[in-house]
Amino acid sequence: MKKEGHPPYQDILFVDTATGTKFVCGSTLQPKEKEEFEGKEYPVYKVPISSASHPFFTGSQQLVDSEGKVDKFKRRYAKKSPQSSHATEDTTAKQAKKKVLSKKIVKKK
Repeated sequence: MKKEGHPPYQDILFVDTATGTKFVCGSTLQPKEKEEFEGKEYPVYKVPISSASHPFFTGSQQLVDSEGKVDKFKRRYAKKSPQSSHATEDTTAKQAKKKVLSKKIVKKK
């Protein structure tokens, strides 16, 4: 592997600008700004959002079902009562008869 083809890998101090949370992680970023963290100087890269401030990770995000999709799913796939299953059998039998009749008509032509 060529030595000049890849940027140097180093520890970088990431600072969440929303909460001020700081964490060190390895990266190939080359920021010019430097800051001391836990007794050691690191290059600093500021991020607008991280796991410390993102609503999904902080638990402040709420799932809103505005269209009733969950209820619609439950109604569609709920177990059907015995009465509704008879109605379904009747409609499927009628549909099967229609298919047979339509095939007979096609054959006569």
